[in-house]
Amino acid sequence: MIIAVDGPTASGKGTIAKALAAHYGLPHLDTGLLYRAVGRQVELNLGNPDDAADALAACEFPTSLLDDPELRSEATGGLASRVSIHHGVRQALFARQRAFATQAGGAVLDGRDIGTVIAPEAQAKLFVTASVAARAKRRHLEMIASGRETQLDEIAADLAARDERDRNRKEAPLRAAVDAATLDTSELTRDAAIAAAIALVEARRG
Repeated sequence: MIIAVDGPTASGKGTIAKALAAHYGLPHLDTGLLYRAVGRQVELNLGNPDDAADALAACEFPTSLLDDPELRSEATGGLASRVSIHHGVRQALFARQRAFATQAGGAVLDGRDIGTVIAPEAQAKLFVTASVAARAKRRHLEMIASGRETQLDEIAADLAARDERDRNRKEAPLRAAVDAATLDTSELTRDAAIAAAIALVEARRG
């Protein structure tokens, strides 16, 4: 069984995807982490994330970079959104994601184009969303907990800009698959969101 979990930044899709993977005993891939690694590598290369050649060169990042805690920062998230608009980057990472999705036994993947591009044949597709205000508050609390200095209004502005960029890019824009179940987590606790997601997957399994 392939489970596709899509949605914008800080909507809760990663938490939900990990919980679904644990519940069903499936491997999980946070595809956004791959794009964050590319963005981070561009920065390490002193390149320009808006330059297609620089972004493509950064796709050759070492696997060890996936363990870099800086990948979870707001700055790297912004870089990931910028490199993800390049066709070459998306093509370079497509095969890696596709292979993970189609492995024997199935998998859970979360990102922005899993149900529409990476695994359109997924048996269960969720589109997890939440208001910008709710997402900014969550991210702000995460940053405070990790000891990072952040401003709530700056986070909200960054999320809104990232949403706009992701929804309007020419290739694989952020959108719900036509057969995806939408889950709004704005007013849900972590446990309630996970329970709702499992119920939606069960309904899709028939």
